[in-house]
Amino acid sequence: MIASILILAFVTAQRLGELALARRNTRRLLARGAKETGAEHYPLIVGLHAAWLGGLWALAWDRPANLGWLAVYAVLQILRVWTIAVLAERWTTRILTVPGETLVRRGPYRLVSHPNYLVVVGEIAVLPLTFAMPLYALVFSLLNASVLWVRISAENAALRSAQAHEG
Repeated sequence: MIASILILAFVTAQRLGELALARRNTRRLLARGAKETGAEHYPLIVGLHAAWLGGLWALAWDRPANLGWLAVYAVLQILRVWTIAVLAERWTTRILTVPGETLVRRGPYRLVSHPNYLVVVGEIAVLPLTFAMPLYALVFSLLNASVLWVRISAENAALRSAQAHEG
């Protein structure tokens, strides 16, 4: 039980820290002339992630943690940190494009277009599996897939538009 509470506390603290970083980066990017796209679906993303984490607190705080799934989750965190570090001050939870800036094509972005979303897909499934909650993992994975379909479509359109204005 203590291990589960510590795991959930770590994830909660991590998410709150990421929101603070994203807010700081968002302010800086907007000050540099960034344009936001997809703001209308942003509350849906926040709500989904809050429900996912809140539900885990409600249902998993007293469940034993499977160390194998926890190890997979730890690997996902390494990938998350790598992705955020590569974007540096450009990482945010919103879709922002700055006129004149080119796409990042190093680190995990050499391999896939949206590595952060791959990490999130993994996290949404793996953390509930750590607590033996496969139905929870499935339900939130399906909800996340529908939100990501909207999100990635909006982000790809914003990136295409920004690139078209460059050249």
